[in-house]
Amino acid sequence: MKKTLKHTTAFEVKFSEADSLGIVWHGHYIRYFEDGREAFGKEYGIGYLAFYKYGFVIPIVNAQCDYKKSLRYGDTVKVETEFIPTDAAKMVFQYRLFNAETNELVATGSTIQVFLDKEANLLQLATPTFFDEWKKKYGL
Repeated sequence: MKKTLKHTTAFEVKFSEADSLGIVWHGHYIRYFEDGREAFGKEYGIGYLAFYKYGFVIPIVNAQCDYKKSLRYGDTVKVETEFIPTDAAKMVFQYRLFNAETNELVATGSTIQVFLDKEANLLQLATPTFFDEWKKKYGL
């Protein structure tokens, strides 16, 4: 089994993320995944601007979410983000969202991103050198 990298971040659910009953709209869970990826990128020096600096963009081509329990306005959501290494020219992340106060699992999911050139029209079949070096740095 390959080594993975994990990062955890937490933040309070905003009023604008909830419906009139105070329940978080389902689409925001995918945004919480993105918040987790951004925090992961900052922690491990591999944020979106780093990819752009090297001439690549990495759009999401697949997002999946399994809902377990509802979050509500005022809850604190804890996002566990895990990078899953692959030999292909893509990035795979898995997520677990928790209600931070109760530690209840509220959602799980994953995303897949692929490497495109800056003009977003040429799919990269081999992983870029800088990305291979980044993985090597973390023993992935």
